[in-house]
Amino acid sequence: MIKAGSIDKGMFLLIKEDPYAVVEREFVSPGKGSAFVRLKLKNLITGQVLKQVMKSQESAEEIAVADKDCQFMYADSDGYHFMDNESYEQFLIPLEGFEDRQQFMKEGETFRVVFWDEKPIDIKIPYKIVYTVVQAGEGVKGDTVTGATKTVKLETGLEVRVPLFIKQGEKIMVNTETKEYVERVNT
Repeated sequence: MIKAGSIDKGMFLLIKEDPYAVVEREFVSPGKGSAFVRLKLKNLITGQVLKQVMKSQESAEEIAVADKDCQFMYADSDGYHFMDNESYEQFLIPLEGFEDRQQFMKEGETFRVVFWDEKPIDIKIPYKIVYTVVQAGEGVKGDTVTGATKTVKLETGLEVRVPLFIKQGEKIMVNTETKEYVERVNT
């Protein structure tokens, strides 16, 4: 058990027999009354988001999870197919609740998969990933002074705004939290 005042973003809690990830946490200490914590939680089985307010002295059950490096093999209508890098065991993570991750996942890449009770419950996407530009329009001559950008399509289908000098076939680094261009990567 953990006190609500000690709960942090990224922790995993058991609420009503379901595992939840703490997505946001705000500690509030009003002038009058006792302090409390506002939590935004994501159900790791259904993907449903729950907002909850807890007094700082209340307790919640923290759950033990394990992270493993797993290779993303491919996605189909059944879900995401992964292989454990240590045991070479293959497993499936259903698409439900993880639809937003597909645009960042490249076949053959290694991702951290979170397991709880021997079941995969979360896929951790790195903060920055390098992608290949597969479709890029031409920049308009004369727009370079204003810091203009254009939209390009990456190998996973993700579309990102980039500077005009980025061309098809180049590799760029993308911030996966903001979906923004970071830099061109020379290989």
